[in-house]
Amino acid sequence: MYALTFAVHNHIYWGNYATANSLVNELIGLAEETGAPYWKATATGTQGWLFTMTGKASDAVRAISSALASIRSIGATLYEPMSLSMLAMAHAELCQFEDAWFCVDEAIERVETSNEKWCESEVHRFAGEIALRSVAPDPRKAEAYFDRALAVARTQKAKSWELRAAMSMARLWRDQGKPQQAHELLAPIFGWFTEGFDTLDLKQARALLEGLA
Repeated sequence: MYALTFAVHNHIYWGNYATANSLVNELIGLAEETGAPYWKATATGTQGWLFTMTGKASDAVRAISSALASIRSIGATLYEPMSLSMLAMAHAELCQFEDAWFCVDEAIERVETSNEKWCESEVHRFAGEIALRSVAPDPRKAEAYFDRALAVARTQKAKSWELRAAMSMARLWRDQGKPQQAHELLAPIFGWFTEGFDTLDLKQARALLEGLA
């Protein structure tokens, strides 16, 4: 179950959603078969992440909310910041922005209190994306969140998160009429990679750079 959980996470990050879905269903089945409530809740939450990334916001809200309640009931906290960020994005897709910001604030707070820093950059990037999707979009607020996401990723030397944060910032700057500045930010980060060009992030980064050029 441990191995399946991390396999699902990797496939979600790579954009291999069909494979991730197959593996998460296997994980849920195994957790039910062995009577493992922690792993069942973890699997349900991870399935919610997948729902968020594939446009099934209502399903994501139900799955992640259920998983968080189950995990907290046994005193566990692992993956809370990322789960809360995914839940925030799902609420934003449903135009439930008050709920989205509540989840964002809680995710940022949990990063600090639990010291679960591996996803800190993504938590801030998601916050920036929600700032742009809100009823009254706030580009300045979004830029501050993206800047924080970039700073954290650079400190951690987390190149995948840095790439994602740079793409979010580059899209914002492009839409503000600053394509050269956007290109100068994204190009060297994309150029650092020497493999993985069939993953979703690098495909999107290449397409974004071509548009900026």
